Amino acid sequence: QVQLVESGGGLVQTGGSLRLSCVASGRTFSNYAMGWFRQAPGKEREFVARISWGGGSSTSYADSVKGRFTISRDNAKNTVYLQMNSLKPEDTAVYYCAADENYRRMVQGSTPAYWGQGTQVTVSS
Repeated sequence: QVQLVESGGGLVQTGGSLRLSCVASGRTFSNYAMGWFRQAPGKEREFVARISWGGGSSTSYADSVKGRFTISRDNAKNTVYLQMNSLKPEDTAVYYCAADENYRRMVQGSTPAYWGQGTQVTVSS
């Protein structure tokens, strides 16, 4: 089992920045691809960003956040980050951290094996 705990959400104005963190425990962190998903009220959960296992040499992003968000990982701290810049009201959602040994499961419509409880991000206009 892998346990994931997110933090760093909050209320920010349009154009502001937040950094989300997700601390993993239970298994060898570097063996897992990590991802961020989000779900806004009344909408389906959507993929945001992913990073490959190991050193995280591969990353990819949803088109809606490309150029504004950056995913990174620190294996020494068992932590994955999501740096969010130039935030917009449409970024408002609960953000979830996910883990899976298979990088290909970190995509829209798929279901990674492990999930955190989520952290709320609210962007005011």
